[in-house]
Amino acid sequence: MKKLEEFLEWGGVKKDITCLILSGIALIISLLKVEVFGIDLAWVAIILCGIPIILEAVVGLVTEFDIKADVLVSLALIASVIIGEIFAAGEVAFIMQLGALLEDLTVAKARAGIEKLVHLTPRTARRLNGDQESMIPAEEVQAGDILRVLPGEAIPVDGVILEGQTSINQAVMTGESLPVDKTVGDEVFSGTVNQFGAFDMKATKVGEDSSIQRMVKLVQSVDAGKAKIVGIADRWATWIVVIALTAAALTWLISGQIIRAVTILVVFCPCALVLATPTAIMAAIGNATKHGFLVREGDALERLASVANITFDKTGTLTYGTPKVVASISVDSEWTDEDIYRLCSSAELRSEHPLGKAVVDCYKNEHSGDIHQPENFEMIPGQGVSANVDGKEILAGNKELFAVHQVALPDELSEKAEEYLQTGCTIIYMAIAGKAAGLLALSDTLREDAPDTIRQINEAGVTPVLLTGDHEKAAHTIADKLNIHEVYANCLPEDKLQHIEDYQTAGKQVCMIGDGINDAPALKKAYVGIAMGGIGSDIAVDAADIALINDQIKELPHLLRLSKRMMITIKCNLTFSMTLNFIAIVLAITGILNPVIGALVHNAGSVLVIINSAFLLNWKK
Repeated sequence: MKKLEEFLEWGGVKKDITCLILSGIALIISLLKVEVFGIDLAWVAIILCGIPIILEAVVGLVTEFDIKADVLVSLALIASVIIGEIFAAGEVAFIMQLGALLEDLTVAKARAGIEKLVHLTPRTARRLNGDQESMIPAEEVQAGDILRVLPGEAIPVDGVILEGQTSINQAVMTGESLPVDKTVGDEVFSGTVNQFGAFDMKATKVGEDSSIQRMVKLVQSVDAGKAKIVGIADRWATWIVVIALTAAALTWLISGQIIRAVTILVVFCPCALVLATPTAIMAAIGNATKHGFLVREGDALERLASVANITFDKTGTLTYGTPKVVASISVDSEWTDEDIYRLCSSAELRSEHPLGKAVVDCYKNEHSGDIHQPENFEMIPGQGVSANVDGKEILAGNKELFAVHQVALPDELSEKAEEYLQTGCTIIYMAIAGKAAGLLALSDTLREDAPDTIRQINEAGVTPVLLTGDHEKAAHTIADKLNIHEVYANCLPEDKLQHIEDYQTAGKQVCMIGDGINDAPALKKAYVGIAMGGIGSDIAVDAADIALINDQIKELPHLLRLSKRMMITIKCNLTFSMTLNFIAIVLAITGILNPVIGALVHNAGSVLVIINSAFLLNWKK
C-alpha cells in the first residue's frame, strides 16, 4: 500500500494539471460524438482521473477503513461504466479531480505566504576563530560563537553586533521594506538580510530557538484538519455514503431502473461538504498571514469568532515595552529643563541600566547635539550613577542615591515627582554639585495604533480587558487613555489565569493577547491565545494559538472580522451543498436527472463552494 500511495503522490500538481487538460480535451471530443479507432475518448478521462480516485478509495478502506466521499465516487464511476454511461463516468472523474485540484491550489496559495519562510532559512554561517574564518552549516552554530556576516548575506542565527555598522532588511520579520540601521550592541535576527556593511556578531539564539526557526515551527504546526467544523463535515460524509448506498439500492429495487440508482450515487457524493470547509479555513489562514499572523491551530479562527472578551497584557502589547523620557524638569534657576536632560544623558552614557540606556537613546533621537563623555563614571547598583560632566559632579538615580550622598530633596522636587508617579512614571532624580537640580520622568508609551485598535474592538461587540502586573495607577492611566473599563492590576501569572477562568466560567469565551513569560499560562488557558511574536518570549509564543509576528496590533480587528467572515462562508458552503444535494437526489429518484447531468450539477456545485472559499484569501472589510 505504501508504494501505491507514493505512486498516487508522484508528479504533484503538474501531473494533475496535465491529466486534467488531456481529460478535458478527450471529453470535448467525446461530447462531439467523435471516436478514435471506435473507442469513446471519455475513457481517457476515466483512466487519467477516475483510476486515481478508485485507488485512493481502496487505500483508505484497506489502511484505515476510511469510508468517505471517494468510496461513493468510485462506486458511481464503476456503476456508470457497467451500464454503458462512459461519458458520465469520465465527466464525474474529471470534475471530481478538478475540484480536488482547486482545493490543492487554494491551500497552496493560502500557505505560500508562510511556507516561503522555510526557504529563507540560512544554510551556512561564517564562524571566526581568532584570525581564522570558516564556513559551517548554520545548524552547527553554538550560542557564544563569533560570526561574520557580509553584505547581501542572510543572518544565520539571532545575535548581537560586536563590531561594524550596517542596515538590515527585516521584511521577513516585520513586513517593513525599509532597512533598519544597526550598530554595535544592536540585536539582529536570523533570516533577515544584511544590506550594506560587513559586521561581526555574537550568536545568542541558535538552532530551533532562532527567530526564523521559531516561525518555521509555527508554520509546520498549521493544520486545518483540526477544526471542529471539519470533523462534523467528515462525520456527515460518512453517514451520507451509507444513506446513498441504501437510497440507490431501494430506488433500483422499486423502479427497476439501475440508471436511477447510478444517478443517485453520482449526485449523493458529499464533495462540497468535505472539500469546501477546510479550504475556507486554509484560505482564511492565508489571509491572516498577509496581515502578520501565524495561525498554529486550524480551529483557532473558528474559536476566535465566538469570543466575548479580549484580555490584553499592558507592557509590550498595548505599549512599546521600552521606557521613554516624557518630561525633564529643573527646580534650580541656574539650570534649564534642557540642561537637566543633557547632563543626565551624559552622566548615563556608559550606564548598562535599561533606564540609563533609555535616557541616552531618547536624547539622541530628540536632539542633534553631541553628548559629552562623562569622567569618573561610577555605576551604583540599586541607586543610580555618579559622574563628572563638563567639570560638574552629577548624581542621577533614585531617592536612595540622594540619601547616601546626603543631598536634600526639596518639597518642590518631591511634589513634581509625585505628579508623574501618579500617572505611573518612573523618576530619575538629578543633583548637580551636591544640590538637587531636577528630575527626568520616564514612562512606557502607548503604541500609536492602540487607541484605534481598542475602538474597533469595541465596535465589533467584543469587550477589551486590561490584565497587567503593573500597579494600579499605571494600569488605570493606560486604560483611561484607551477607553478600557475593565482593569485588573498587580496581576501575577496565577492572577491572570484566575481572571480568565472566572470569565469562562461565566460563559464568556476569552481571547488573551500577551508577550511575556508571565503571560504563558493565561495564553494557554484562554479560549484563543495570541502572542506578540516579534518581541514576545519563546514560551509565550509556544503557548499561543496565533502569533502576531510584526507586533502590529492594529491588525487585530481585521483578524476578528476575518474569523467571523470565515464562519459565515463555511455555513453558506454547507447550506448550499446540502440544499443542492437534496434537490439533485429528488430529481434523480424521479428519473429527471441522468448520470451525466447529475454529475455536472453536483460537481459544479462543489467547484463553486471551493471558489467561494478562495475569496477569503484577499477578503478585507
